Amino acid sequence: MAVHSAHSYVPYQVVGSDNSVLRTHLLPYLRYWPWFIVSLGLALAGAYVYLKYKQPVYRIQASLLLQDEKRGNVQTNPLKELEAYSPKKVVENELEVLRSSSLMDQVVTSLHLDTKYYRETSFGKREIYMDSPVWIQVESGNPALYKKPLTLAFLENQSVRINGGQVYPLNQRLQTPYGNLRIMTRQPVTAKSLPVLVQVMPQASAVGMYLDNLKVEPTSKTSTVIRLTLEDAVPQKGEAILNSLINAYNQAAVTDKNKMAASTLQFVEKRLRMVSGELAGVEKNVEQYKSGLGITDLSTQAQSFLQTTQQNDTQLSQVNIQLAALNELQEFITNQSDKRGSTPATVGLNDAVLLGEINKLADLELKRDALTQTTSEDNPLLQTVDNQIKATRNNIGQNIKTMKAMLTSSKEEYVAKNEKLEKNIRSIPQQERALMDIARQQTIKNNLYTYLLQKREEMAVTFAASVADSRILDAATSSGSPVKPVGVVIYSLFGLLGLLLPTAAIAGKQALNTRVTRRFDVENSTQVPILGEVMNKRHRDVLVVAPHQRSVIAEQIRSIRTNLQGWASDVTPKQVMLFTSSMSGEGKSFVSLNLGASMAMMGQPTVILEMDMRMPRLHQLFGIDNSVGLSSYLNGDATLAEILKPVPGHPNYFIIPCGPLPPDPSELLGGRHVKQLIDLLRDQFRYVLLDAPPIGIVTDAQVIAPFADTTLYVIRHGVTPKHSLKLLDTLYRENRFQNLQIILNAVGGSEAYHYSDQIKNGYSYR
Repeated sequence: MAVHSAHSYVPYQVVGSDNSVLRTHLLPYLRYWPWFIVSLGLALAGAYVYLKYKQPVYRIQASLLLQDEKRGNVQTNPLKELEAYSPKKVVENELEVLRSSSLMDQVVTSLHLDTKYYRETSFGKREIYMDSPVWIQVESGNPALYKKPLTLAFLENQSVRINGGQVYPLNQRLQTPYGNLRIMTRQPVTAKSLPVLVQVMPQASAVGMYLDNLKVEPTSKTSTVIRLTLEDAVPQKGEAILNSLINAYNQAAVTDKNKMAASTLQFVEKRLRMVSGELAGVEKNVEQYKSGLGITDLSTQAQSFLQTTQQNDTQLSQVNIQLAALNELQEFITNQSDKRGSTPATVGLNDAVLLGEINKLADLELKRDALTQTTSEDNPLLQTVDNQIKATRNNIGQNIKTMKAMLTSSKEEYVAKNEKLEKNIRSIPQQERALMDIARQQTIKNNLYTYLLQKREEMAVTFAASVADSRILDAATSSGSPVKPVGVVIYSLFGLLGLLLPTAAIAGKQALNTRVTRRFDVENSTQVPILGEVMNKRHRDVLVVAPHQRSVIAEQIRSIRTNLQGWASDVTPKQVMLFTSSMSGEGKSFVSLNLGASMAMMGQPTVILEMDMRMPRLHQLFGIDNSVGLSSYLNGDATLAEILKPVPGHPNYFIIPCGPLPPDPSELLGGRHVKQLIDLLRDQFRYVLLDAPPIGIVTDAQVIAPFADTTLYVIRHGVTPKHSLKLLDTLYRENRFQNLQIILNAVGGSEAYHYSDQIKNGYSYR
């Protein structure tokens, strides 16, 4: 027996490139291409149905400009003259105000957005908003009202049926199982009017829903332009919401500004009433004095003294006015420190520090009002603002005390000066001096009264013409086409899902599969060369290799034969080939039987030995008598001539059946008669084929392996376990079998390297 290196020849071993590896990974998926086509078609159909039934959503946008007082807003000049103008707006604060629940609550209430109206269409229900012929006013609702939509079916005589139950009249107060309702009509309805679905939501839920859909943001970090964006299924409703929200925001700003103007105007009115009474009294005194003493004119000297005294008295009056204003301010700080939303009057005061503190107090009050709209009383930020307000009031009180001390000192100086002037006036007749004093008081009161009248008119005009510190740049407008759902995106997502589902199913199937299904599985797990492949066929004869047989499987068997001849041409004229596998059912008997038939057709004497004495099948395939066989020879009960039998219909092809099943096949095959038998067969036959049991179950194949020149290991797709390839690779590395090579059996059409059913190069295989 000749012994050969296991690595002298590597037939049919393919060194794959990157393209072949990629092809190997893609082939299992391409094999199921109908799955992908069907799944993709269903997914695109689902996308089409989704787009048909999904109500489109539109984007509505509006923009608002916050006025910048540093750039000279003429609308606020009257307030600036009265030192009562509002502080500069902070964009971040205004964003929070626009997103506040209080403003949205006003919008929901004014537009009745707590109810949504739908109409059934061929593609599901669609919201109709103002196209609804009726609207519902909820006076008091029961929990059942908010659980599911109400179906309103209209009847004759201006009546409606609710949820297929009781009939109620329209435009009246109704007591229903859902609460006290009023169903008001926007347009005449008849029995032909289509039913309307009405979904009623709690006020808080409606406010939260629209706030979630509202987006308020500045156009850039440096601008004071705010863009409001809302997405809604009905463009008209979205435009109405944004416009109403902007109006509510502007109205709130005007209300805050009017609070400051009203506080100043109230102080001016109070001072006017006081000065008016004093002026009336002085004028009456002048009239009585002149009429009683008959005085008509004063001397030039008296006029000179009077002018000097008037100037001093004017300054003294200004001091008195400032003291009065400080007293009013002190009273406001002392007695109204716990009141919110009011602003002290500052007419006549010109101290920059005090006015700055008052303005700071007004800023903090406005800031606190803005925070109370979005936060609770326990918020740390609100408590911080309250502490700042308290500290500012304390600072104002300290400044008032200081100014009062200074003004009192000035008043004492003016009084002292008046006393000095009065000494000079004593030289004037008593009547003239008394008249001068009365006229002086009259002039002072008249000037003060005129000043207060002017300021009252200015404040009245400002109060009446007060506008918000913002301007609408763009009124709410909706997009011309829906922004959701986007057809291209939906089709892409559904299409991707349609491709992923079969991919995941195939990948999952492969991940759970423990059998060899691809040539790549074999090449990746073992270095044993692959001699050839035999394609899968559901129904195939016992012998597919026969004269004039041109099937694909027959050609693959011939290809394996050619590879074997190419390897042995320069080694030995005769070969002993061992056929084995990992387990039963992998087709080693089929491969060995047909490969032997192919060799016999070349006129080469070939014999196949049925050495699988545990599950013999070859003799059954041809109906050969098994009473005498291999076991009989090995036991010394028969000669070679007695056990050697021809294969029916195949010249030069012989078979040695296994014979009676022995109790110990391994010991029988390990005896000395096996080598003797194989040596005899080498002398008589060109090819000796040994159909051995699987190596993964018993050791029979390893016992007879030393007598074989070549070992052909049969692996069947879908049958051979992947873990058995590790055992095969171990046997190959340890040279347990001579020239170990693999034959892939039952290979799928996309995996096999075989001839197709079409004509190639002038040859046709059927």
